[in-house]
Amino acid sequence: MGTTQLETVPEPKYWHLKTVLGEALDSDFAVGEVLPNERDLAARFGVARATLRQALEQLELEGRLQRRRGVGTTVAPPRVGVDVSTTQQEWPGADPDAWQPVDAVSAVAPAAVAKMLGTDPADEVHTVRRTRVTHGQTVAAELLYVPSGSVPELPAIDIPSGPARARSVLRELQRLGMEGQDRAVELGSARVDDAKELDRLPGAPVLVVTTRYLAGGRTAAVSVATYRADTCRLTFGDTGDVQISHHADERRAS
Repeated sequence: MGTTQLETVPEPKYWHLKTVLGEALDSDFAVGEVLPNERDLAARFGVARATLRQALEQLELEGRLQRRRGVGTTVAPPRVGVDVSTTQQEWPGADPDAWQPVDAVSAVAPAAVAKMLGTDPADEVHTVRRTRVTHGQTVAAELLYVPSGSVPELPAIDIPSGPARARSVLRELQRLGMEGQDRAVELGSARVDDAKELDRLPGAPVLVVTTRYLAGGRTAAVSVATYRADTCRLTFGDTGDVQISHHADERRAS
């Protein structure tokens, strides 16, 4: 059986075009500027529209471009840092907190979350929705699932929903003594609700960070946070901490 030397494999045409387009973004376009339509771009660079589309998709994945509803494809703004390190063992909502509470309702959790919580799949849990905004841009949307057993003192009818209800759930959760937390990160696709929060198209690539909070020998809460993959990169420090960060200085190197 023969072997293939990587250096002998020709570079895909769309990949070369991606490099050329990236240089054009730096020299010919400003942040936020809308790119010409695909037909005009394909004619400008002398390529098929299918090849152009592959190059644009790659640039979007790398955070150089973003597609916006009713606007088109625009040059992405500089990236900003978003820290999700695990050094500090704190409950959601503890000061200082970069998340903004949006709503809290009682609803049935997804089956996978119910399994992590150890609750019956048909049981309703407190579901807190929060968003994370950095430099005026929403970079993440979170659903925090809290079973009633974790917040037994929470008034049942005091505040039915809204940000105030979300803050009430978070305050009660912080009364527990945290024993630890674990976190997993995986690549996913934006659901309709998350896409709307993040100003992305449904199905756009996202990073899903799932955190399990432990207290009293059990899982007290589960957070599922969805980050914009087009603006994020993962870095791992010597301590094993995970950071999701955005760096304008690395745009040319990506």
